[in-house]
Amino acid sequence: MIVITDPFFVEDEIDILHSLLEEGLSLLHIRKPDFSSLEMIQFLQQTKLEFRDKMVLHNHHELAEDFGIDRFHFSEKERNQSSSSPARFSKPCRYSTSTHSIEDFNSLENFDYAFLSPVFKSISKENYSPEKDLFEEIKSRTNHETKMIALGGIDSENIQEVLEKGFDDFALLGSIWKNENPLKQFKLCQQIALSHSQSQV
Repeated sequence: MIVITDPFFVEDEIDILHSLLEEGLSLLHIRKPDFSSLEMIQFLQQTKLEFRDKMVLHNHHELAEDFGIDRFHFSEKERNQSSSSPARFSKPCRYSTSTHSIEDFNSLENFDYAFLSPVFKSISKENYSPEKDLFEEIKSRTNHETKMIALGGIDSENIQEVLEKGFDDFALLGSIWKNENPLKQFKLCQQIALSHSQSQV
């Protein structure tokens, strides 16, 4: 399970993020598109060293080495610019990206996993809904080297469906940050995912 930070200010955010990681969150995507380099430094300085290996930077990639982070996310736009190709990093790193069609997902190379979105109507973005039925689309998946992560409108009500219909994993954003109790919501989603995993054994 992946959690993406709210792009905007959240009260007690660092404490909440630490709580999620302490409860077993696999990966935390730090997406703060409006942060300056200094703001990102100040944000990362508040995070515990022990959790840095679970953090993924969406921007200000140049700060990663100083904070012991080796995971990078590329937007669709960045991925299509040759200067932002994963090959530009010399040391072994792990890469993820965003896609919005099965065709784009199938064409990926050198990415550990990719978001495919929106699966459902977005919780965090207004007027952002799927234009196609992605459950039908992913039946034509040919790329099995890259993990396919469901994003967009994922919550405790539809996690089971997402995992049963072909996605490898899922990412949460709005269902966490629009909830009055982010940690409680996370643990609920975590339990659903765990139950599904155990049923597959």
